[in-house]
Amino acid sequence: MDPLSDVLSLLKPRSYVSAGFDAGGNWSIQFSDQHERIKCYAVVSGGCWLSVEGVPDAVRLEKGDCFVLPSGRPFRLASDMALTPVDAGTIFPPARAGGVVTYNGGGDFFLVGSRFAVSGNHAGILLGMLPPIVHIRKETDQAALRWSVERMMQELHEPQPGGFLIAQHLAHMMLVQALRLHLAEGLGDGVGWFFALADKQMSAAINAMHDDPAHRWTLQELAERAGMSRSTFALKFKEMVGTSPMEYLTNWRMLLAGDRLANSSDPISVIALSLGYESESAFSTAFKRVMDCTPRQYGRGRNPASPSNGEGKAARPGRLESIAG
Repeated sequence: MDPLSDVLSLLKPRSYVSAGFDAGGNWSIQFSDQHERIKCYAVVSGGCWLSVEGVPDAVRLEKGDCFVLPSGRPFRLASDMALTPVDAGTIFPPARAGGVVTYNGGGDFFLVGSRFAVSGNHAGILLGMLPPIVHIRKETDQAALRWSVERMMQELHEPQPGGFLIAQHLAHMMLVQALRLHLAEGLGDGVGWFFALADKQMSAAINAMHDDPAHRWTLQELAERAGMSRSTFALKFKEMVGTSPMEYLTNWRMLLAGDRLANSSDPISVIALSLGYESESAFSTAFKRVMDCTPRQYGRGRNPASPSNGEGKAARPGRLESIAG
């Protein structure tokens, strides 16, 4: 698989609500608790403002725009940012099965899309690999998403047998396509794995590591994949990704190992060998250094990032966040 597919596969996104929102008049809604959720929506008619926690400026959304909020941060949608927001929980039923939610009589603004729950013991770290806002506003890019949006509208307005499953698949298509289009546009001066994928040289090296994580990669080999000198490659990789190539490789191997430990019955020795470690002890040392617990503790669900600690964060997030930038 490619790196974007790799990360989304570890996140295991599952669309559990595909719905529409029809608003009228003046309104402002705060979506506070977005822990380990990805939002993917398209504006069918009208316009509004979008504000995401940690992002300095609000973004204007117009008819045809698509946007993804992959980071799980609280956000706000409003017809006017000067209005006092109401909590989304007062408008959207907590366990709705889909359909269209109408607010203030509707008619002025219509939004369709889905929200995804993600799983995995380090979902928060993986979400940190993605930008806080993906905004698709170019007409050519919108056209690539239009079919999925229109089909989702049809499924929501005209329920048919199997409609829920179709809406789920359409939502997954919208999510991946939006992230793909965002990459194609170029991502400016951001730092992190996702931003580096927009650079052909860095992407070549990252793809090589993801294609064969068990290979004994050297800095020279990765530099050759990128078509650069070793020193120039190392410097550019650190500047764009936020960590050294070898640190990135180790961190990615440990995330793969964590997924295997949690979701398979493979012994540690087999997992270690599949990721390029001939010695189980060397693998266990690297795993503990990156994941802050031993492989056996992780496999038993006692890892520091497990939701059981009430926070869903690694005890020492710095090491893992280096893969996120």
